[in-house]
Amino acid sequence: MTTADRARPSEGPGRGRQVRRIFSEIAPRYDLLNHLLSLNADKGWRRRAVDGLDWEGAGGGTFLDACAGTFDLSLELTGRTGFQGRVVASDFAFPMLLEGIPKLSGSPVAPVCGDSLQLPFPDGSFQGAMVAFGVRNLADLSKGLREFVRVLEPGRRLVVLEFTEPPNPILRHLYLFYFRRVLPLIGRVVSGHPWAYTYLPESVKDFPDPEELAGLMTAAGFRETRWELFSGGIAALHVGVR
Repeated sequence: MTTADRARPSEGPGRGRQVRRIFSEIAPRYDLLNHLLSLNADKGWRRRAVDGLDWEGAGGGTFLDACAGTFDLSLELTGRTGFQGRVVASDFAFPMLLEGIPKLSGSPVAPVCGDSLQLPFPDGSFQGAMVAFGVRNLADLSKGLREFVRVLEPGRRLVVLEFTEPPNPILRHLYLFYFRRVLPLIGRVVSGHPWAYTYLPESVKDFPDPEELAGLMTAAGFRETRWELFSGGIAALHVGVR
């Protein structure tokens, strides 16, 4: 199998195995590459995602961070002034959780190794849910969205932060050159992984655009679904109410 074949997003159950392998293998360099490849813009995107969660209405509640990785989004929430609740941070790639554990000292974040397609939580467990750069990797996006509906308390929000392609043709051309040519090279050199950072632009290319994703969220059971673009359309934030 060629590098291009390995990097191409798999279909069906094979997608889960592919994604778990990628993130397990790049875990030691994941944080460094996130900040390096986004020129630190990812930090601001996460802040705005938490701003959209409306956590203040249930500051003492329990919140889900799905596809949590190394907990940057969880810690953005728990670090907010006035937050008195806790975050359950779920990811099915155990090495990612393990890599982030040293960052959790004294924080109200509880790591759980769990699959977002079959979350190990009762119905209505959470007063809010959030996902950063994770829904793109789900083997069954609609099923994952229905799981988020199931575990949310009625009236609470899901926020989804995800990559997309800029609508402006000139910016999109420049972005795609960086995303498909420069980013995989830097990712390969820094992470030592031969194809993980080729998978990233391939997975974005195949992912629904913001309007389509909003429609899928509505079909899954969310209402008042809306989205906004960040950094000229490099990333999008979706918000839906259970």
